[in-house]
Amino acid sequence: MELKPLTPEDYSTYKRYFINQPYHLCVYSLSSIIAWQNSVYQALGGVFKNTLIIAAEFPKHRSKRHLILPLAPAEKFTPEQLALIADDLNYNEYWFVPQCYIDTHGREAVQEFFEIKHHEGYDDYIYLTKDLADLKGNRYSKKRNLIKQFKRRYVDQNRVVLAPITSKNVDECLEFLDKWCEQRDCDANPEEDLACEKLAAKNTLENIDLYEVNTLMLRLDGVVSAIGISAFLTSKMATLQYEKAYADIPGTQPGSPSLATPDVLEAVAPVFYEDLPNEDGAVLIELTLSPSGYVRDGKVIATFAGNGAREL
Repeated sequence: MELKPLTPEDYSTYKRYFINQPYHLCVYSLSSIIAWQNSVYQALGGVFKNTLIIAAEFPKHRSKRHLILPLAPAEKFTPEQLALIADDLNYNEYWFVPQCYIDTHGREAVQEFFEIKHHEGYDDYIYLTKDLADLKGNRYSKKRNLIKQFKRRYVDQNRVVLAPITSKNVDECLEFLDKWCEQRDCDANPEEDLACEKLAAKNTLENIDLYEVNTLMLRLDGVVSAIGISAFLTSKMATLQYEKAYADIPGTQPGSPSLATPDVLEAVAPVFYEDLPNEDGAVLIELTLSPSGYVRDGKVIATFAGNGAREL
C-alpha cells in the first residue's frame, strides 16, 4: 500500500469517501485535510481495497506521525482491522478517534490492540445554527449590543456588503488575510498554530473553485474586512473552518453570524462545529457561547508487536 502527498486536485477523487463518513470531528473534512499542509505537517493518502487511508507526517517531529480512522463506503472498521492497517503501514497511532468509536466497539475490545488516551485540547464543540443566529438570553446581551452597534454604525449607513468568495474576488480576500495576520504578528514563527492556520486559509482561498465549500466575505466601505469559510462534515453538520475579521472593527466577528442569518446560515447546515483551539479572538468569542454539546476526541496508541504485513 503506497500513500502519496494529497493535493487540491485530489479533492474530486477522494470526496466520495466523505459523503457518508460517520465521524463527528472537524478533521474529517477533506478540504481541511488537504489545506492544512506546511513545512511542519504533510497529509498523505491512498486507496486500498476501496478504503481511503489518510496519514499525517511530521518531518521535524516524527513522534507525531499518525493515521486517522480509515474511510470506506458502508463499512465500519474493527479495532483489529485498525491494528492490521497500522502494522502494514508502520504507524503506531491513530489520532482524532471520536468517543463514539470507543463506545461502538467497546473499550475492552479497543484496548486489546491499543492504549486509549484523551486528546487534550482537540475536543470539538457543537453549536446549533439557530443559537448562533439568535444569541438569545441574558448571557448574550453584551454580544447583542455589539451587533446593534455594528448595524447602527455600518449596516444602517449602507457601508456593509455581503457576498460569496469567488475566483474573481479571491485576491482581495488574500490581501485581507495578510493584513489580518500582520495585526496578530502570526508570521513571527511559521510553526505556531496561528501561522499554520493562516497558511491553511490561504491554501483554501487559492483553490476555492476546487473545494465544495460555503463562503462569505464582508466588505466595509468597499474593503474586505471579514471572511468565513465552512464545509460539510455530514449531511446535517458543517465545520466552520475559518472565521477572520479585523480586530479594530468592533462587533464584526460576533456580529457576522447575525448579519448572515437566516438564509446564509441555514444554507450551510443545521449545525456548526467550531474546532478548538483557534486564534485568540475566535476562542474568546466561541467560549462565551453555550455549545449544545461536544465530541470528545481521543487517540489510540498501538500496543501490539508489529509482525509485518498481514492480509486485511
